[in-house]
Amino acid sequence: MTRHGKNCTAGAVYTYHEKRKDTAASGYGTQSVRLGKDAIKDFDCCCLSLQPCRDPVLTPDGYLYEKQAILEYILHQKTEIAKKMKAYEKQKQVQKSDSHLESRSEERERAERFKTKENSIVSKPINPFTSGQTKDGVSAKADSLNTASGSASSSKADSSAAGPSSAQSLPSFWIPSLTPEAKPTLLKKPSKAVLCPMSGRPIKMNELITVRFTPLDPSLDRVALLTRQDRYVCAVTKDTLGNSVPCSVLRPSGTVVTQECVEKLIKKDMMDPVTGDKLSERDIIPMQRGGTGFAGSGVDLKAKEARPVMQV
Repeated sequence: MTRHGKNCTAGAVYTYHEKRKDTAASGYGTQSVRLGKDAIKDFDCCCLSLQPCRDPVLTPDGYLYEKQAILEYILHQKTEIAKKMKAYEKQKQVQKSDSHLESRSEERERAERFKTKENSIVSKPINPFTSGQTKDGVSAKADSLNTASGSASSSKADSSAAGPSSAQSLPSFWIPSLTPEAKPTLLKKPSKAVLCPMSGRPIKMNELITVRFTPLDPSLDRVALLTRQDRYVCAVTKDTLGNSVPCSVLRPSGTVVTQECVEKLIKKDMMDPVTGDKLSERDIIPMQRGGTGFAGSGVDLKAKEARPVMQV
């Protein structure tokens, strides 16, 4: 390919490079960029502060945190959960009072309807000395006329009562009194468990494991140690630790060893090489480490930016 082969515009084929270049310049479509080594934290850095840990602790899932940072996070989350629970209880009390008022209003309406029905029932005394019908049937006709006039008057009253209500109704939806109102958002009951910011699983203070790294040069102080790229070694084999070396932490002692040491030495007798305690599979916790910048490290090193997409 020539020097300006990628920017050639006279070709008959719309190349992949030209497509990516036009997509980046258009402002549409999702963009993905590979991350380099500088964008990945070191294996001995805190997952919250992204700085080398002074007092490191490990979660059962293998994520490393600074002790002060993770304790502040747990306390902050507990405070937020208490606030959410208080708001939820307040909403629950409001709903309970509203339902109580609705039930009382329904009972009141039911009693009013019963009273109106009972008041409409009128009993007429019967005269035992007079018959219900006369010779000319005048009383029967009078009763029929009375019932007809009563029904007509009631229909007129109903129509007159319905007339103003229909006239007073406002069909215009843009009038402020008829605009729909947004109902308050119902809060869900918050969970009392504090979740790990990395794994999303419940985390507790008593489950944190203190980690003890073995420095490469014990004579160096902390400042001089942090300036070096290779800072820690395996406690057993003295191999240099880094993002490219799989590591594990032994729960009883908090010692950091390489995964190769675990497979070849520790799993033979399942004994902690520092304290001599008996180990189980649960006591060997693999550390979650960052990538190395290479795709073969097994870590997703791509960053994606979601942008609007034009669809035809």
